[in-house]
Amino acid sequence: MARESGLTVSALRFYDGAGVLVPASVDPRSSYRRYSDDQVPVARLIARLRRVGMPLADICRVLEHRRDRSVVDEVLGAHLTRLEDGLADARRELRHARALLDQEQPVTTVVRTTATDLAAALRAVRFAVGSDPALPMLTGVLLDVDDSSARVVASDRYRLAVSELAGAAVAGPAVGALVPVALVDEVLGTLGDDGPVTIRVEGARIAVEAPDAMLSGRLVDHDFPDYRRLLRPSAAHRVDVDVERFRAELTAAPTRQVPGPPGEPAQTVSVLTLDARGELGSTGADGVVAVGVAREFLLEALDAGTAGQLVLELDGPIAPLALRDPSRPGDVSMLMPIRLP
Repeated sequence: MARESGLTVSALRFYDGAGVLVPASVDPRSSYRRYSDDQVPVARLIARLRRVGMPLADICRVLEHRRDRSVVDEVLGAHLTRLEDGLADARRELRHARALLDQEQPVTTVVRTTATDLAAALRAVRFAVGSDPALPMLTGVLLDVDDSSARVVASDRYRLAVSELAGAAVAGPAVGALVPVALVDEVLGTLGDDGPVTIRVEGARIAVEAPDAMLSGRLVDHDFPDYRRLLRPSAAHRVDVDVERFRAELTAAPTRQVPGPPGEPAQTVSVLTLDARGELGSTGADGVVAVGVAREFLLEALDAGTAGQLVLELDGPIAPLALRDPSRPGDVSMLMPIRLP
């Protein structure tokens, strides 16, 4: 059976003990296990799934529903997504490892953009910078540069803002540079309306060169959390909203008071609802989807975005609410939901 299936003898013993692949018969005296011919395809299937690291519970589910293609496709698809996410995580960790090595022998990464684009990107994320001294990794703006693009990112745990420097030219290795918020504010106060801007990251330092200014500083010596885990390619519900109208409705709509985290005051919560026709409301009425968010945070996210249209993405009461600007597909603001009592 081991030769026919590709499973080792020890693996066959394990799957027998786990009740996944039980022998057709066991000799009562010698404990020799015998398998039937129709168990060979099942064993081969287990071996294939085992080679790609599928958890035992998922292997059991595939075997139980192997004649139901929809269930099998769901399990296989979920595991493939986990593998792809794991590979992406490994690439990011290796990239950060290279960055640490580069600090010993600094290599320069250069991003060339414009004052208009840099200012717009920084303003789009500045509202989400954290201020808790116990979480220094959240007290700056991440400049996340890979082989072909650059993003700025900020989060305070309750919200996440990502803005892409569209059209930026990148030279040098990938880098994740955590820029102190004081330097970010200085850059925003200095940048003019237009003109080229060059950002240089070398080791633990960053420099921003604009037509009329040269600013530099030391990076925050902490690793920003892996924000990409929160980014999702799609959502269950997408609603187009007019920013000014939505802001006015949100300001006028009733709110709820929900207890805050331990040691913090109560939070003023707006309840966004989506009815069966796909229409969005902020009155707290019952709907197909109801999501509670901190009204102050949502208003700040609206103010940080551009005027005109936005797309709200809702995935349910415990999934983050996402705001996207159709004119800037690389930008997103996400608000953590507040569980409603």
